[in-house]
Amino acid sequence: MPTEFETFLQKYPTYEQTSKIDELRKTDYARLDAGEHVYFDYTGGGIYAESQIQKHQQLLRENVFGNPHSSNPTSIAATHLVEGTREYILKFFNADPNEYLAIFTPNASGALKLVGESYPFPNGRYLLTFDNHNSVNGIREFAHARGADVTYIPVMLPDMRVDASQLDLELSRPSKAGHNLFAFPAQSNFSSVKHPLEWIEKAHAHGWDVLVDAAAYVPTNKLDLSKVKPDFVPISFYKIFGYPTGLGALIARKSALAKLHRPWFAGGTITVASVQGDKYYLADGAAAFEDGTLDYLNIPALEIGLKHIESIGYDIISERVKTLTGWLLENLTAMKHSNGEPLVRLFGPNSTEGRGGAVTVNFYDKDGQAFDHRFIESEANKVNISLRTGCFCNPGAGEVALGISRVELDVCFTRPEHKDVMSIDEFRKCIDGKSSGAVRISVGTFTNFNDVQSLLAFARGLLS
Repeated sequence: MPTEFETFLQKYPTYEQTSKIDELRKTDYARLDAGEHVYFDYTGGGIYAESQIQKHQQLLRENVFGNPHSSNPTSIAATHLVEGTREYILKFFNADPNEYLAIFTPNASGALKLVGESYPFPNGRYLLTFDNHNSVNGIREFAHARGADVTYIPVMLPDMRVDASQLDLELSRPSKAGHNLFAFPAQSNFSSVKHPLEWIEKAHAHGWDVLVDAAAYVPTNKLDLSKVKPDFVPISFYKIFGYPTGLGALIARKSALAKLHRPWFAGGTITVASVQGDKYYLADGAAAFEDGTLDYLNIPALEIGLKHIESIGYDIISERVKTLTGWLLENLTAMKHSNGEPLVRLFGPNSTEGRGGAVTVNFYDKDGQAFDHRFIESEANKVNISLRTGCFCNPGAGEVALGISRVELDVCFTRPEHKDVMSIDEFRKCIDGKSSGAVRISVGTFTNFNDVQSLLAFARGLLS
């Protein structure tokens, strides 16, 4: 009788090609097993390697770096590292420096705000899919304020993919009187659906600028900007390699960046500003979008992290995530209570094709009643399993998955007591007690077979 691991290898023989990750886990990530952590929140944040910290600390210990906005020796040293990292980011994503710029931001949300506040929306259109992160949804407020038309493309159950015919129809109808921006996630942070990157050129052919939110995609997939050419790509580096937090980037095509008009200026973004003359001149390139002093001591850690990922290789990372996600999906969705009632309902694709490593579900008892997602998290906490619950800042996907209708939302939001303030508990009551969230189990680069088995054992404990 084969062991479960042997059965797994028979189904997923390519897992053995990812053994480099197991060796790294014993050294650079030994604290995971030493602390008996079962980490399934990779979509929320990556795990850093001990070697990343050591290399960064060595750099800081052996050098003196000053604020880059000067030409003294310590400033020049910091500038050299900052600009070297900027170049390395473009190299990592295979982006032609003659075509693209890398702008440092606090995170992907900061990158998205730069686009939203600066994009020329008047008389234009903002088109986006239902399953965008809230920081992409938030751009609609800038679009509304400037008179643009805002349109959402729904995702459809059970796989939560986009209706291609509706997308094609909307893309064929750009505004002729203004600029047009189309935004979608390369990978949904709710359902883990990977949307076709071919949409980029399809949209370009109709005159749209394209924003691709790559924050959930690039931790486990290679984004090659020599093959696909989105205009704006927001990323958060901690999601890729864990450290440092508080740094992201907007990778932007120079031609698209030229359309943006910043609503203000700040230290570091101008060449000249006058108080008496009431005039300012923005700097060229990335500097015009980087407010104040950059996080110049942490920026060099980005190059260290990117090189770490390159040393593993995206082929190995992707294969690791694909095989373990397949095993998790297969076993979790097969679990049934004694009366035959399924334990989970899956929100997203039930195979590894066209999806990432986040498996989003809700758990149900033998009577078909959903366990509160907060209860699931509290029970997982007891056995040191880190997963994430809620709607993951993705209300559009959540509303579709959980069956919350537009009518219910309109009734809820138009009540006088909900005009300005609403808590999550009030929202749950408002939608008649329906679940307002789900459970996301995110397989990532350093997940191993034992982690998945621990999660499956936890799930079996909910059967009756």
